[in-house]
Amino acid sequence: MSAHSRHQPQTALGRAVARTEEVVIAAILGIMVLLTFINVVLRYVFNESLIWGLEVVLVLFAWLVLFGISHAFRITAHLGVDAVINLLTAPKQRVLAIIAALCCCLYAILLMKGAWDYYAPFAGMDATTGRWFPTGLADSRDQAWYETDQIPMVDWLRWLEPIFNEGETYEKLPRMVPYLILPVGCLLLLVRVVEVTVGIIKGTHESLIVSHEVEDQVDDLSATHHDTPFGKDT
Repeated sequence: MSAHSRHQPQTALGRAVARTEEVVIAAILGIMVLLTFINVVLRYVFNESLIWGLEVVLVLFAWLVLFGISHAFRITAHLGVDAVINLLTAPKQRVLAIIAALCCCLYAILLMKGAWDYYAPFAGMDATTGRWFPTGLADSRDQAWYETDQIPMVDWLRWLEPIFNEGETYEKLPRMVPYLILPVGCLLLLVRVVEVTVGIIKGTHESLIVSHEVEDQVDDLSATHHDTPFGKDT
């Protein structure tokens, strides 16, 4: 049984959120492939190109990575080394898994603060004070007028102009839009890590890592190969 099937959400809301997450990841990957293919055809066949295509692909790649990190925590797909852990008894393994999960929660909180502090000025908002944890809000230089290099502004986002750009027109897509994945992605990461931590405490999850899933898949493929007419041992 794969890690994905073991950790499917039990509630309707959880399944809907998980499904939405998977659809978004698939859509991002599909758009990246499509844009890259179109640019290759335009360049080598028509000697043209989408000027903004490369920047969009780079933005989508960042979105894909940050979405993928939290998604991998949900399906327990992150790789890890458990050679030392496997030497311990099951109760001690569980204790270490909880400690590791709590450390990941702490890291996710710090990452969330850093992501917000970086993103806030681009949305005309205030960053937080405090070196490690938020202790308040500090006035930040308004950078909401910063635009991307090549991505054109789309009409259905013109409502951003009176709110964030004092009514002035954006010629290019404002950076607040692609950079939004920073706080959103880190928030998703924090939620997923907390979710897995609770699962480890309750006993529904064994750890944060994929453990021996790779070895199990290799064994399954090996068994399948031996069962085929051309792969059967003689």
